[in-house]
Amino acid sequence: MKNLGVVIVGLVLVTGLTGCSSVGSGLLGGALGVGAAGGSYEYHLKRQKDRVEADFKAGKIDQKEYDTRKDQIARDSLLQ
Repeated sequence: MKNLGVVIVGLVLVTGLTGCSSVGSGLLGGALGVGAAGGSYEYHLKRQKDRVEADFKAGKIDQKEYDTRKDQIARDSLLQ
């Protein structure tokens, strides 16, 4: 969450500094695109985490596999 706050503050500053210039618009568009991609990646990881938890509760995987997969998802996350 700390990283997300830094990104939001950075976007606000970039928006204020660039105004209506075409270079600023391109940078802002690129930054927003990266933010959207990061958000969709985190959403994907949340779905993976939910799937692992469902598999564990259903008895499809054991505790060791559950811990391993959750650890991998946590390491892949951008927001740690």
